[in-house]
Amino acid sequence: MKKTPIKSVVKALLELQNEGKSTTLLGIGPMSHNLLQASFELARDYDFPLMFIASRNQVDMDELGGGYVNSWNQQTFVKAIRNMAKDVNFDGLYYVCRDHGGPWQRDNERNAHLPVKEAMELGKKSYLADIEAGFDLLMIDPTKDPFERGKVVPLKDVIERTVELIEYCEQERKSRNLPEIGYEVGTEETNGGLTSTEVYETFILRLQEELGKKGLPMPTFIVGQTGTLVRRTIQAGKFNFKNAFELAQMAKKYGVGLKEHNGDYLDDVTLLEHIPSNITATNVAPQYGTEETRAYLKLAEVEQQLAKQCLIKDVSRVKETLLIHAIKSERWRKWMEGDQVNLSVEEIMEDDTLSLEILDIAGHYTFNIDEVKAEIDKLYENLRKVNIDGQRFVVEHIKRPIRDYVECFNLKGSSTRILNKIQSSQLQGTGVN
Repeated sequence: MKKTPIKSVVKALLELQNEGKSTTLLGIGPMSHNLLQASFELARDYDFPLMFIASRNQVDMDELGGGYVNSWNQQTFVKAIRNMAKDVNFDGLYYVCRDHGGPWQRDNERNAHLPVKEAMELGKKSYLADIEAGFDLLMIDPTKDPFERGKVVPLKDVIERTVELIEYCEQERKSRNLPEIGYEVGTEETNGGLTSTEVYETFILRLQEELGKKGLPMPTFIVGQTGTLVRRTIQAGKFNFKNAFELAQMAKKYGVGLKEHNGDYLDDVTLLEHIPSNITATNVAPQYGTEETRAYLKLAEVEQQLAKQCLIKDVSRVKETLLIHAIKSERWRKWMEGDQVNLSVEEIMEDDTLSLEILDIAGHYTFNIDEVKAEIDKLYENLRKVNIDGQRFVVEHIKRPIRDYVECFNLKGSSTRILNKIQSSQLQGTGVN
């Protein structure tokens, strides 16, 4: 069956906003097979579209270092998604999306201060693998320029690089006769991000002009700063309804959807504000990884209790193994604040309270490590012997926060509403009543 392009979905959502029947799509960071399963089961049961958003650190070509999530490259990532959809009998809308694609988007590329030309070539190589694997949406983000660290990347450079990358992707897609894909542009960074309506519109207008000159499509989403900011395992920002609404209206004027990043750990009040603010889509990633870590820790606690009752003899070391590898990963630095960003691994190991906090923040970065996987398997097997399905508990635990977003974002039944709107628009376009 021919897939409905994501651009058509967003166009339908912008029209549904006028009827009070729209939704805010949820972009889900793909942290594990369990998260894929939880997402597909919910989408199947509640009839809403899925967007899986993968950064280059998470999923990338083996040649470029692969990804820390299940060692997925683009092909194996898409295959895992398709297989999971089949396994849970999901036949609805889902989209594979590149989150933060482009130059310097792998940590090693940025840390190496690769020159512009080399970084752009690696970004293009990664995009080509995305396109050939069947990705539906590519985020074009050339803003992690290591030579502009701590400074605003000039808008002229951002637009120039964005257009060059979109032109490359479109040429490669068309040369392979592949279906239409969508593009996401802009950045959520508070430093140099698209925060005000004036800068936002300037960006859109200049981009529209440059894309138009080359006959290239306008993006599907433009990222705007709504005030969200994730630190540790909390929402450290403050959602700005007025700014979100104005940015959404500005994007809509040009037929584009406003995309919000850093939507993790939002409270119900803020989540409910997303529909009236007309935010078209929101990305959530680390929160769901943290929820999976917490699920393992709860199961480990159960295991310990049952061991005291002599029901389990050889207890797994899930907690200790996750903790050690989470700290050693040093990926927690991205989420810390103040001087703690620069703490050494040894200093954290000596602080029990901080160690547990790091485990909460960065446990999900370790799920693909063989030692961690072995301990999780042992945990599952121990619990299975006492009639506890540990893997099912983990999946259901991950569903809890996703379900909050589904309810508040008016996602229930949204696939049907979207497809009906698309069909209605097509019939009107052919003059059929």
